[in-house]
Amino acid sequence: MTNAISELLRTASERSVPVVRGIADDRLGDATPCAEYDVRQLVDHLYQVVVNFQALAAKKDADFSQEAAYVGHGDWRAGFAEEAGALVDAWAAPGADQGVTGQMNMPAPLVGRMVLGDLTVHAWDLARATGQEYAPDESVVGELLPAFGELAPTARAMGVFREEHPLPDGGEGVSDFDRLLALTGRDPQWRRP
Repeated sequence: MTNAISELLRTASERSVPVVRGIADDRLGDATPCAEYDVRQLVDHLYQVVVNFQALAAKKDADFSQEAAYVGHGDWRAGFAEEAGALVDAWAAPGADQGVTGQMNMPAPLVGRMVLGDLTVHAWDLARATGQEYAPDESVVGELLPAFGELAPTARAMGVFREEHPLPDGGEGVSDFDRLLALTGRDPQWRRP
């Protein structure tokens, strides 16, 4: 990797945490570009990812079997910010980006890029759904685009990504972030219904 995964996660976190903090309670039932989740469900999912990928950084098993239910319990916005900081710290630990991770049995650098992608793409999902501005850092997008290009066939087979969304004019003049969103099956022009 050109940048340490922990630094990329720090950069992504600095842009995603304000989006989560900016979600009003009356928007929690709104639709998102991630069609299977409304805003509440997507925040819960992202929160669960951030917590579980801390364990994966430490080469421990993560538990995705429980239904996530963080929203509505205490100050969940501040809690998400704390967990995002803990995620950065977990991936900054010596050896976190080496070897394989827990029960996923996947290379740690790839797993680090997976959580980086969730933090980035789902922040966009939440921002679009709740009428907020969001733009990821170019270094993060530069790291994710080739990684997600490699992951896309497997992610589609597992139902994690939808079919690639077609870009206008064959992608001429389209930003790398729009390419990344389209790769995951999202319409970069998605707007709240």
